[in-house]
Amino acid sequence: MTEAEKKEYEQLREVPEGSVLIRAGKILDMKVDTVRVYNGRTATRELVRHVGAVCIAPVTADGQIVLERQYRYPIDKVLTELPAGKLDSKEEDPLAAAKRELREETGLHAAEWIDLGDFYPAAAYSDEHIRMYLARGLSQGERDLDPDENINVFRMPLGEAVAAVMRGEIPDAKTQLAILKTAKYLETEK
Repeated sequence: MTEAEKKEYEQLREVPEGSVLIRAGKILDMKVDTVRVYNGRTATRELVRHVGAVCIAPVTADGQIVLERQYRYPIDKVLTELPAGKLDSKEEDPLAAAKRELREETGLHAAEWIDLGDFYPAAAYSDEHIRMYLARGLSQGERDLDPDENINVFRMPLGEAVAAVMRGEIPDAKTQLAILKTAKYLETEK
């Protein structure tokens, strides 16, 4: 962090003064924190603590991206998404989690993994972060879905996936971002 960034952080930072756990869950903890803000006053922040997650953009040698269709209960819709999943703990290596999730959901293994960076889907109220990866050099193995998972796996040309994102046909944020970052990464490789 540069000196200017440190100064800005100290100027904008909110200092925690108290916290009340509302609910401890398997994946999420919900809290209400009291913080001291820039002008010395206190404010309340409702937040969700999340263990973290990974999202994988698997691309085949012929330029197809591997996608999934699955039902999402909170919004009562079937969505097109990339393979993804939560970390087993905050200490778990994100790459190890990505390899596990890709294998479990699609049966795929990748020879090459490219880190596409972190994504914060809802930083105003959650500390969830999703590490995104591009996976290449794919080979097919067996799937190992969790007992409650029901996922349809399919492939689509990467260019068509980008077009679907731009038309609003793929509304899942992590999938949109990882598809677009993958396309840009592969474009700059040429």
